[in-house]
Amino acid sequence: MDDLDQVQLTAYADALGSTSIRSMLTARDLLDRRDRVTVAACLLFDKRPQREFPHAVVRILRYGDIEQGLGSRMTLEDGADIRREGSLPQQIHEAAEEIERLMPKWQQLGPDGLFSAVPRIPRDAWLEGLVNAVVHRSYSLMGDHIRVEIFPNRIQISSPGRFPGVVDPARPLDIERYARNPRIARVCSDLGITRELGEGIRRMFDEMRRRGLADPVYTQLSSSVRLVLLASDALPAEILKRLTPSAKAVLDVLRVGGQPMGTGQIIELAGISRMTATRALAHLRDEGIVSWQGLSPKDPRATWTLR
Repeated sequence: MDDLDQVQLTAYADALGSTSIRSMLTARDLLDRRDRVTVAACLLFDKRPQREFPHAVVRILRYGDIEQGLGSRMTLEDGADIRREGSLPQQIHEAAEEIERLMPKWQQLGPDGLFSAVPRIPRDAWLEGLVNAVVHRSYSLMGDHIRVEIFPNRIQISSPGRFPGVVDPARPLDIERYARNPRIARVCSDLGITRELGEGIRRMFDEMRRRGLADPVYTQLSSSVRLVLLASDALPAEILKRLTPSAKAVLDVLRVGGQPMGTGQIIELAGISRMTATRALAHLRDEGIVSWQGLSPKDPRATWTLR
């Protein structure tokens, strides 16, 4: 108990209307049966839980190009590799401030007839992604942290831990409410950080669509989940309805890549067969969504690009 931050504990107790910090922790199952502080309590209220959980960190990086690059071609901008530690509520608050500061903006004409700087990706969308990553990541996975990577054309949020087995990442709107860390989720709900209503992903989609941007793209990797929010225009609903699942998968690959790709690259990244990819690309070309560039039908250097 002495390791926990009394200021944060008192603020939480006040938010709940509790007169006793110990009873408040017990009511939220943040003390075990032997009256010991749980992992969730440490992550939520320790001034620096990284002493026990060095991987419980949010790292924010901004790149000057649409690709990271390697070695001498690394595009990471100077001073744009930032780590935010502390308790989970502190991480969310401080990381959000840094992301807002680093987020690329464009000049947009407002209703008052004046131009103002507008973030390329709406704040409510990336903030929802950040909060989900912090609240629902796997804290049992050692050696990795949450990464928020900001590119000129997108923001990527990678979180350790996979989706539950019954979830299809290709259908994120079908995901019902799921809390990997229910005690953490409950406290964050009490603090107004989350709402525990299972509508976070839907709200993220709504924010992107409201701005006319492409839908969020989830990808499940070997030990993590990656969310990509793209600063690119969404397709009309009537065209989306005509696209097959494989055509949508190919479209997501080209959107995330942000550059011309060969058929082989698309097949590998989309995880589909050559025949399926060929049909999907032909479908997208007929819809006027992609174009093909090559010297001949069998040109090995031919590429596909978004129009």
